[in-house]
Amino acid sequence: MKNEGFTFRKRLESFRYAFNGIKTLLAEPNARIHSIAAVIAVAAGFLFDLSSAEWIAVVTVTGAVFTAEALNTAIERLADAVSPGYHETIKQVKDLSAAAVLFISIAAAITGAIIFLPKLLMFR
Repeated sequence: MKNEGFTFRKRLESFRYAFNGIKTLLAEPNARIHSIAAVIAVAAGFLFDLSSAEWIAVVTVTGAVFTAEALNTAIERLADAVSPGYHETIKQVKDLSAAAVLFISIAAAITGAIIFLPKLLMFR
């Protein structure tokens, strides 16, 4: 394999591939649900005038959820391509990658509750 080094064109192409990946991810129903939650969190963040630390937490967990969902989708598609039929190990791999999304989604929900519940309770 010939290494042609760094070129601006290659860097632009890599962004194009990444944006294609985002487009593919957003076609997934679960990613759409995460997108709705992210939009709500960002809107609430502006509404409640979050501190810098709170924004960092919201952005970090939101990015982590989308990262986990993208990796889960990639693993599932690769597993389906490699083993289209049922295979117990493939099932376990897919279940584990789905569990990773669940873990970070729970963490994101808890983070959101810690940040937004006190602000919502002030309106009582």
